[in-house]
Amino acid sequence: MRSFPRVLFDEAHSESWTVRRELAEAINPAHPDDNSYARAARLLRHLGHTVAVHTSGPLDPETLAGQDVLVIAHPSGQRWERTTGQGSPVFGAAELDAITSFVADGGGLVVLAEEEQDKYGNNLNELLARFGVFVEHATVRDPGHAHRGVATWVLGERSTGSGLLAGVHTACFYRSGTLVADGATVLFRTSAAADPAGAPLAVALRHGRGRVVVFADSDLFGDDSIDDHDHRALWGNVITWAARIPGARTGPESRNGARHEATARAFARLKAVVEELRPLQVKDGSVPEESKERAGTLVAEIADRVSDISGHFPHDAAYLQAVQYDLAKWAAQGLGVPDFLDSLDLFHPDTQRQDGLEHVVVFPMYTQNGNPDRNIEAVWIRTIWPDWLAELEAGGYDNPMFVPIAFEDFTSGYDTHSAVLFPETVAVRQAPARFTWGGIFADREAARFRRVSRAATETLKLDLPPDAERLLESQRLAQDTFVLWDLVHDRTHSHGDLPFDPFMIKQRMPYWLYSLEELRCDLTAFCEAVELEARGVPHARYVQHAILFDRLFRFPISGERVRNYDGLGGQLLFAYLHRNDVVRWTDNRLTIEWERVADGVADLRGEVEKLYRDSIDRSKLAHWLAAYELVSTYVAAHPASTWAKGIQALPEEQKAKVDAVLPDEFPLSMFYEALRRKLADVVESTRGLRA
Repeated sequence: MRSFPRVLFDEAHSESWTVRRELAEAINPAHPDDNSYARAARLLRHLGHTVAVHTSGPLDPETLAGQDVLVIAHPSGQRWERTTGQGSPVFGAAELDAITSFVADGGGLVVLAEEEQDKYGNNLNELLARFGVFVEHATVRDPGHAHRGVATWVLGERSTGSGLLAGVHTACFYRSGTLVADGATVLFRTSAAADPAGAPLAVALRHGRGRVVVFADSDLFGDDSIDDHDHRALWGNVITWAARIPGARTGPESRNGARHEATARAFARLKAVVEELRPLQVKDGSVPEESKERAGTLVAEIADRVSDISGHFPHDAAYLQAVQYDLAKWAAQGLGVPDFLDSLDLFHPDTQRQDGLEHVVVFPMYTQNGNPDRNIEAVWIRTIWPDWLAELEAGGYDNPMFVPIAFEDFTSGYDTHSAVLFPETVAVRQAPARFTWGGIFADREAARFRRVSRAATETLKLDLPPDAERLLESQRLAQDTFVLWDLVHDRTHSHGDLPFDPFMIKQRMPYWLYSLEELRCDLTAFCEAVELEARGVPHARYVQHAILFDRLFRFPISGERVRNYDGLGGQLLFAYLHRNDVVRWTDNRLTIEWERVADGVADLRGEVEKLYRDSIDRSKLAHWLAAYELVSTYVAAHPASTWAKGIQALPEEQKAKVDAVLPDEFPLSMFYEALRRKLADVVESTRGLRA
């Protein structure tokens, strides 16, 4: 499965535009920009899209198979335009049927027409009639709303608040016709002073499972026009919105089905025995006297099942052998507190980061945000390490401990909200000399994000940009996005002022310090993603949406309100953006100034980083107080807060100061209280979620 769309440009019907710059230079040597969509194609590739060209022959089902968007850019007879010179500008009946079926089945169609449409000898209106659109034979004039004073270079009026126009405020239509499209969303129309007045210039509509966008002018996205006004944003939005969204199936496509089924049967046998043992254990993982006889039999059987399944994982042979030894040692020592240090020392998924590589993990362990007891767990996992991520990590985003993983199957400890596999949760006699890896279940985090964010955006009536909409619809895209987010976030803990160990969050200081640290890492990841997007890393754009939505929507309303540091970080981000008018909550509808989000995030990041830099020269208590002041500037403290009264109200002893922090020192605002009530069932439904 692919994350990004495949876009097919038709150049087999005498189109006036080509994405092949060399062809544009051949057909119009004096001014190739008048025939070139090369820069438009380059922008799509920058966004991660695949661009292909259909150069000859009919547009039939075979040609359209596997494509996500078809672009038809102004077919014309040779009398009127310089063209690609291939084929007739008239689509045959079978081609019209094929294109219609392509859209109905989920494909996208983007058609660019022209002024005085009838003269060009094409049959675009016959095609567009199938979708309820008609291009009128006209040339719009509007001297009062003209680009560079040219009456036929018309500045369209934005006609919808739809997210399809996120970041788009102005567009110029150069010698444009007009459209008739009852029931379609009008993106731009002519002004009341234009001739003709108030006429649609660009429309979008749904047909079956697909989408169609039509422009009454094709010059907007030519090489000499795409950088005018907001044309680049409009072009990217339109193609992304129209594109087919792939299904949610994840995992390497080359997985061997028979082998996978055999492994699944072996794991099911292992899982069944582990599930029978788990209720016999107590909190520290030991087994009470009255259950030891049955537990001993089950431990021996688990060892046998591990032996059986080890043949499916030859790369983990030493580790799985050590698991059997640790099980036998535990039984021989009377099933007291388990110790799996020897097997833990041999498990190193960090040295085997190969996309699709699978492991079976068997440890006595608790699960963060899940089961607090050290029960035996069996987890079948798959490593996520695509080539693009490996190249990025090797090229400067080094994070050797980071292991992105996905679930294949799991025992009850992971039928919870837990989405991490950390070695420090394993029962051992002593901590290893150093921890060398940390696993994060990107599939579960992505699925949770999609479910909660989708429900939140619908509840808040938020119009989504096309790329954000695609992120919430595509599990594969969301999963890859979370992998990149986690890669950058995790490495940030050990970079910058006041380096912070992410594995030492044990509430030994006021919890807003942890809120700021986690938020700092996400704000840094957001800003790094802005830079990576500019460098051409397509997932980076989606990382920005993921951070924004998870922080604003999921984190504040998830979990208990007892020292909920992730929730407080989300509250702070929302309050900061709201205070600065980047987000607005009016008439029970949330709106976001999408083009201002990056600057707003960067400004908050600057405040947090200044706090860190200045605190290098402060005492610990002064740092705590300064951090409290930063948070409380934007998020109101509890009315009964001792800390809000200042240093004179705090007790002398440091531990007592921490104890004076209220469990919910910064309660949810009315906005979040209402959102939590509405989404409580959705959040709870993500427990034990499988992608």
